[in-house]
Amino acid sequence: MKLLLTAFKRIHKPAVCTSQRLRLSSRASSSGLSPLRDDALVVGSSRELVRRLGSQVEVRTGFITEEEEGSLLRELEPGLKKKRYEFDHWDDAIHGYRETERARWGAACEEVMNRVRSVAFPEGGPLLGPVHVLDLDKTGYIKPHIDSVKFCGSTIAGLSLLSDSIMRLVKEDATDEWVDLLLPRLSLYILRDQARYNFTHQILKDDESVFNGQKVPRLRRISVICRNLPG
Repeated sequence: MKLLLTAFKRIHKPAVCTSQRLRLSSRASSSGLSPLRDDALVVGSSRELVRRLGSQVEVRTGFITEEEEGSLLRELEPGLKKKRYEFDHWDDAIHGYRETERARWGAACEEVMNRVRSVAFPEGGPLLGPVHVLDLDKTGYIKPHIDSVKFCGSTIAGLSLLSDSIMRLVKEDATDEWVDLLLPRLSLYILRDQARYNFTHQILKDDESVFNGQKVPRLRRISVICRNLPG
């Protein structure tokens, strides 16, 4: 998947606005996020920005079960283990990763993917070919980028396996406008419209993985990503 890397230099200021109360399941809290139970899934640089993005930025905790995560891993791990982690991406957007695509799934995983499609995309809308699977090493990270509009449409949806993480969105033409998303293990994130086209997104390094003042350990992370086609 071609990525458009966008230069990004700024000082990250403390959050001043929150949205979407965090309600972690026992599965999520076992990963170490229980102290964040009463905080928000989304924090931003201003109340107006969070209000403006609204449903264009969405995080659904506990979207899959540990059993469903296990089913996905059993299908993905054999192919991923044949690849080495790469630390030089062709457009310098990703560091410490390996990736693959998946067009066919077993019954249990196909049910999960159908659930993702049903909540993230308009019914009957065309989706981008195979599902993109991105495996980040514990030391890996994704730099600020905007997915190429030549290949991807208005919506990106991703499952988070194995680890909690922080996704940061920054307005491309106003880097003092930002939103941080807490992505617990087993959650689904969805980026739509403005959030997809006008904001860079990135996954923070472990040593930068702090959400609203609290450290969120970043382990190895696999994301299973669906996109629609350009309209």
